[in-house]
Amino acid sequence: MGARITILGSGSAGNCAFLETPRLRLLIDAGFSGKQIIARLATIGRKIEEVNAVLLTHEHTDHTQGLPVLCKRYEIPVYANRLTAEAVQEEVPELKTWRIFQTGHAFELGDVTVESFTVPHDAHDPVGFLLRHECGNIGVLTDLGHCTRLVIERVKPSNVLMLETNHDERLLQDDTVRPWSVKQRILSRFGHLSNAAAAEAAVQIAHAGLRHIFLGHLSRDCNRPELAQRAVTTALHNSGARHVRVHTTSQHTPNPTLDLDATPEQPLVTAGLAVAQGL
Repeated sequence: MGARITILGSGSAGNCAFLETPRLRLLIDAGFSGKQIIARLATIGRKIEEVNAVLLTHEHTDHTQGLPVLCKRYEIPVYANRLTAEAVQEEVPELKTWRIFQTGHAFELGDVTVESFTVPHDAHDPVGFLLRHECGNIGVLTDLGHCTRLVIERVKPSNVLMLETNHDERLLQDDTVRPWSVKQRILSRFGHLSNAAAAEAAVQIAHAGLRHIFLGHLSRDCNRPELAQRAVTTALHNSGARHVRVHTTSQHTPNPTLDLDATPEQPLVTAGLAVAQGL
């Protein structure tokens, strides 16, 4: 086995992914209940007892709500920067399994090198990740209001990218439930990426080695999977990056597992992955 990534779920109410390598089984965020995460791992034949660590992007509950069960009952180590850990600790003071990293510094988890970098979002010290493995690099951009030059530079080596496409701007502006103050927060430079902004970022990040983009954190009310996919796919195709496969994620069900091929000359291969068609 080389390396495998499964998006266990992604959306406004919860986000969690699972990375498996010969020496590591890692949850990236834990934004569903512990029961849900355990159930979703079971769909891919994995047990929570096999998980070595949880890696956090930031402290918002749609990325952390499973921690009390996972880390109190199973004592799984949680890797976070200090400000994120302190923010979570205020809500869950009984958590004792923290492993603190410094934003911007790389560290090793099993056979994976974790590189963190600052992203613009309204949290204490939110980060994105580039997870380097001999089989390929995985970029993680879950919550950010805009893509800075630093962000683009740090995820540029990605072969697989998790990219936020939170909202369609027209659907958000026409939404009758959210007050204007909430809309302003979402649209701000420290809020969330729109489909159009994500499409622009995807074009800047795309290179010959980028094979897959998973579109995540879609708003339940202010986006549609087909809108997000169309925006990013069209932008990539117009820029000549037709080799990149674009996949949407779901709040409710895991995506099929993606296998990373260890041979650099070969494209990344998939295990049962439903490939998105170009639009």
